Amino acid sequence: MTTELTELLITDPDADQPQTNCPEAGDRATGPRRDVRGFTAAQRFDLIGGGAAAMALATLLFGWFAPLSGALGWVVVAFAAFLGLYVLLVSMEADLQEVKDRLATVLFASAGVLLFGSLVFIVVYTLTRGAEALVNLNFFTQTMEFSGPLDPLTNGGIGHAIVGTLIQISIALAIAVPLGIGTAVFLNEVGGRFARFVRTVSDAMTALPSIVAGLFVYAALIQGLTHERSGLAAGIAITVMMLPIIIRSADVVLRLVPANLREASYGLGSSRWRTVWHVVLPTARSGLVTSVILGTARGIGETSPVLLTSGITAAMNTNPFGGPMISLPLQVFDFVRSPEPNMVARGFGAAAVLLVLVLTLFLIARALGGRAPGDLSPRQRRATLAASRRDEQRFAKRAATVPTLEGSPHAA
Repeated sequence: MTTELTELLITDPDADQPQTNCPEAGDRATGPRRDVRGFTAAQRFDLIGGGAAAMALATLLFGWFAPLSGALGWVVVAFAAFLGLYVLLVSMEADLQEVKDRLATVLFASAGVLLFGSLVFIVVYTLTRGAEALVNLNFFTQTMEFSGPLDPLTNGGIGHAIVGTLIQISIALAIAVPLGIGTAVFLNEVGGRFARFVRTVSDAMTALPSIVAGLFVYAALIQGLTHERSGLAAGIAITVMMLPIIIRSADVVLRLVPANLREASYGLGSSRWRTVWHVVLPTARSGLVTSVILGTARGIGETSPVLLTSGITAAMNTNPFGGPMISLPLQVFDFVRSPEPNMVARGFGAAAVLLVLVLTLFLIARALGGRAPGDLSPRQRRATLAASRRDEQRFAKRAATVPTLEGSPHAA
């Protein structure tokens, strides 16, 4: 039966062939290739013309034809009109596929402009509102211990809040980084039923409200053990918020390490933990640094858990184990709720300092872990070059002694 079926398929040209959706070579499009990245002069005209017509239409609707008002509404109507007019102009000279490509390009570009514009607006607005306080040196060096709401901006500052923030985030990083990355390594390199349980718990903790973390630390540590608010309690509360972010992002990064690197290490006789330490972690170094940055950005701006655990103080406190220790987010919250303009200016100045602090931590982290796997720092390159020179000298000495040994009477 099998032989007859094979002969039928070979001799019968009309026999059924396997069906496929792939086009034949002759059915492929032979037209010119479309460029979906650049813009021609006509396409640039469509873009500018659609934008100008949309703004004019929105202005007519808000000023003449419809009872509409508000700058935000004008922007929304103008953008919706721009999309419709742009699609109409492009469709006059292009096919449906190109219209879709151009529309998707405009939507993605608009999303990027909106995101970047929002970031610039936040930074510029914060710096503008806090400029009156930022120009005074005492704002960075003094505390509010001997200053009140009615005092001028030349008195008082946020030195105690800056120190408190650095101490609290240092405590949180010292706990969260090894614990978070260690947990991610356990989830990827060990696995098992307990690993699935840990991954489920970390996913659930990602959506944990910050006030719940503060209440947990307040009930377990402050009410149960220390009976006072402190920087240590605030650091532990920040750790609770940072841990799930670091675990989940580091887990994703470690999954991206190619499996053949592990197999090559095992093939050379290396153990599991030596492979993790010398192969997996260096390969994922840049991604792990990014996960730490994400966790730090989440923890350094938290206000609710710090409000319940650190307390509010106007004096400098460098002891995280005793007494209240305020941080920058909590200091901003305390400043901006005051009706006095000088206190509000101090609040925006503190927010600007917090932005600069986050940016500084980001730059330091990128400098430490931004290199690709295998890239050496200048110090490591100098050390490697020095080691190569020493090896070269040793080989030269060995080569110089070989003829002497061969010419000796005791040579074999």
